[in-house]
Amino acid sequence: MKPYQGYVYSYPHKTAYRPLDPAPALRDVWRHEDKSRLFLYLHIPFCEIRCGFCNLFTRTGAPGELTTAYLDALERQAEAVSDALGPRARFSQAAFGGGTPTYLTASELTRLCELTVRLLSSRPLEGAPPVPLGVETSPGTATRDRLEVLREYGTSRVSIGVQSFVEDEARAAVRPQKTEEVVRALDTIRDVGFSTLNLDLIYGIDGQTAESWLRSIDRALEWKPEELYLYPLYVRPLTGLGRREGDWDDQRSRLYRLGRDHLLAQGYEQVSMRMFRLPGSGAGGGEHSCQEDGMVGLGCGARSYTAGLHYSFEYAVHATEVRAIIDDYVRTEDFTRARVGFTMTDGERRRRHLLQSLLQAEGLDRRAYRVRFGTDVLSDFDLSPFAARGWLEETSDALTLTPEGLAYSDALGPALFSPEVRALMDTYEAR
Repeated sequence: MKPYQGYVYSYPHKTAYRPLDPAPALRDVWRHEDKSRLFLYLHIPFCEIRCGFCNLFTRTGAPGELTTAYLDALERQAEAVSDALGPRARFSQAAFGGGTPTYLTASELTRLCELTVRLLSSRPLEGAPPVPLGVETSPGTATRDRLEVLREYGTSRVSIGVQSFVEDEARAAVRPQKTEEVVRALDTIRDVGFSTLNLDLIYGIDGQTAESWLRSIDRALEWKPEELYLYPLYVRPLTGLGRREGDWDDQRSRLYRLGRDHLLAQGYEQVSMRMFRLPGSGAGGGEHSCQEDGMVGLGCGARSYTAGLHYSFEYAVHATEVRAIIDDYVRTEDFTRARVGFTMTDGERRRRHLLQSLLQAEGLDRRAYRVRFGTDVLSDFDLSPFAARGWLEETSDALTLTPEGLAYSDALGPALFSPEVRALMDTYEAR
């Protein structure tokens, strides 16, 4: 089984979503949901450049009038969603993603943060500390004025996509950047002061060697990041690297193991195949459970999760399609209905719980699964093929992946997709 088939960061995949007809009212979608520990996510679909490996919903070169119109639409959507959630909704975690949220100017970020504060402060968790807020940035936009706005509004985690400290490798990934710009951004983030710094690095780039990969990791460690993500390079349809040829699974597997072992030797703990955390750093705050708690997504490109429905707006990668969808979003006045999504059956909810748990290093709590669904996970799913490969360890209390199982997360995850979801993904027309 090839180790790199797909990154499972949510289930079902967005390419399994379809237009909802009739489009349900958000008030009805959320009416009977548990809203005691929601995740608030705001999507900013703008970037300076589109990296060659990127298939996120984003566009480049957005003029000021468009970002202003986008924030106007975001406020209209927030008002409609807040009304649909009702007064008893409570948030336990929040994030700005994209795209690059810090593509916005400092004054625009102030406006975004004010909107977020209104949503969060109107629904605090009683007796709870401030809601942790995470924000994604880039070397070119991590400027002091922007970062100081984020700190002023309580941002606790800043994540920056560095990808490589080697300029030739960054260019090969269609991520042209100067190392001095990366260093300046990291120094500024640390100087402004956030409790958690995360760095993203990528392995499997053309020309990358074991030595240059470890050199990038060691450069990252100079800033003592509380979290590090090690991502394998993927080549996806319609991206800048989409016409790449050849099989480089062996290279990626070798570099993954080098990076993993190096970080473990430096005292980091492995949270998932990609994520490594410095113990005792206080990172990873928040009471949100991705298996059970809902997510409220605001912005074009954001997804929302309830127990019964996952929904979003249209999705695309091609620049022309992305621009058309964003233009439609900023013209929208009525945000009271879900337009595109996937209805979650009981079987799909069980499968999502399995995937969201098993792909983490701590594994799946069998008792928690039984309490939630009334059955044992092994009576619902045949995991013996993975155990036979040496990927799975079973006890009466838990199912956990072995180190080799974690290394094959991007094969194991897609193998657990339901036939219905795979059929929808296979018939999705890339745009």
